[in-house]
Amino acid sequence: MNARPAAPAAGRYRLLLLFLLLPALLTACGGGDPTPPVKVLGPTPDLHGTRLTTPFREPDLTLTGTSGRPVNLIKATRGRLTLVYFGYTHCPDVCPTTMADLAGALRLLTPAQRDKIAVVFVTSDPWRDTPKVIKSWLASFNPDFIGLTGDYAKIQAAAKSLGIALEKPSSTSGEYQVTHGAEVVPFGTDNLAHVIYTAGVSSQDYAKDLPKLLRQEAG
Repeated sequence: MNARPAAPAAGRYRLLLLFLLLPALLTACGGGDPTPPVKVLGPTPDLHGTRLTTPFREPDLTLTGTSGRPVNLIKATRGRLTLVYFGYTHCPDVCPTTMADLAGALRLLTPAQRDKIAVVFVTSDPWRDTPKVIKSWLASFNPDFIGLTGDYAKIQAAAKSLGIALEKPSSTSGEYQVTHGAEVVPFGTDNLAHVIYTAGVSSQDYAKDLPKLLRQEAG
């Protein structure tokens, strides 16, 4: 996909990450129980994300990959800066925009930099997002993106551990939308995330940040 999709339409999705004044609390909105409080420092001077006072640990999550075989998130991305996003292929706005922005950012990097980065799309809609559907959808952005689907309870628990709220739709038949957080979480090779990105970060801004995150890994 060469053209960047239109900006998310107002009211089409709810950003489920709430940043308050310092110290801030990260809570899940909607019908579920709130996630454990997570303190954030706020915007960083050198990055376009929000720095966490306590880093997130990458979930040891095993789901089904686009080949139909089990894929473990940590093992499949070992040794790389890993950008994790929860969304779904039928999403009308923020999911394709985010995937396009990440794909565009990687195109602005050098081949050596791209080799050190993995992008993982974890579906919040496993009822429709089969391995084949995800593979086809991701191919329009970057065929090297990793797609995962599987048991919804496992997906929801993994997202919750990162302060990202997912809401199971009241019905999974016919046309329906899935409410989900719109954050990108970058995990280093130590399986920790010190920064989180909310929706709306452009390809250019990601392209500025990713080399800095890689240098932090090397440093």
